[in-house]
Amino acid sequence: MKEDKTFDVIIVGGSYAGLSAAMALGRSLRRVLIIDSGLPCNRQTPHSHNFITHDGEQPLVIAQKAKEQVLNYPTVRFQQGLAASGKKTNDGFEINTTDGEAFSAKKIIFATGIEDVMPSIQGFSACWGISVIHCPYCHGYEFSGKKTAIMANGDRALHLASLVNNLTSNLTILTSGKANFESEQVKKLEKHGIAVIEKKVTKVQHKDGWLEKVVFEDNSSRTFAALYAALPFKQHSGIPVELGCDLTEQGHIVVDNFQKTSVMGVFACGDNASMMRSVSNAVAAGNLAGAMVNKELVEESF
Repeated sequence: MKEDKTFDVIIVGGSYAGLSAAMALGRSLRRVLIIDSGLPCNRQTPHSHNFITHDGEQPLVIAQKAKEQVLNYPTVRFQQGLAASGKKTNDGFEINTTDGEAFSAKKIIFATGIEDVMPSIQGFSACWGISVIHCPYCHGYEFSGKKTAIMANGDRALHLASLVNNLTSNLTILTSGKANFESEQVKKLEKHGIAVIEKKVTKVQHKDGWLEKVVFEDNSSRTFAALYAALPFKQHSGIPVELGCDLTEQGHIVVDNFQKTSVMGVFACGDNASMMRSVSNAVAAGNLAGAMVNKELVEESF
């Protein structure tokens, strides 16, 4: 018997946002295919926080439980693999995987996340998501009161400092080059006793991902328990742009209040379309995307 490869909706990305969207659609009896590579961006993170009922849980445990619950809905199918390309068709869209398979659907939801661009600093990537972190709301409480660094410059550094200053009074900004602060910003940093080090960071010394000290280009070092880093990123998948989806100046997929992209029939949710990078936000956005896709399908058929 020939396998049916035509669905109502294809969801590219099967982590929190994608699984949440799939649940909303599965509960509406939509035929859904989730394509996922199994490599979530937070796979190194030991615990997820700021997500009510799951606070302190391992991200992998949350995702596994979500997957089990979603696949209880008989119209939802999970495909392990990597989506490689996509195109518009007369009936909707076609997604091709690196395994050479092709699937088609009326609607597409991209829950593909983003890929952080790691700096060429020894030990940095090994600590990412553990003690080198990006979000005070996700990780800050666990490092409250501890010696903390922020690796950023200018407005971004000041923004992070304003948030982290509420969590610890022992805070230092590492600009890795000449500091770029306005005079009023310098006054704010001085007011709160926040030091600025302009020397370039060359190494993050750690034990199993837990930061011990930061080493500078002159071989001097400073001990820290945590390091916040404002990293550049890129879209984890190039397919949304391939299909014509617009991106913001920052590089996120442009969506409206209902997770619709600039391409009719294409939706996006989670980190790829939001600056609010958290499991809870991804779940909420995915739930909304699933409901809005179902709404479109209803309007087109009823």
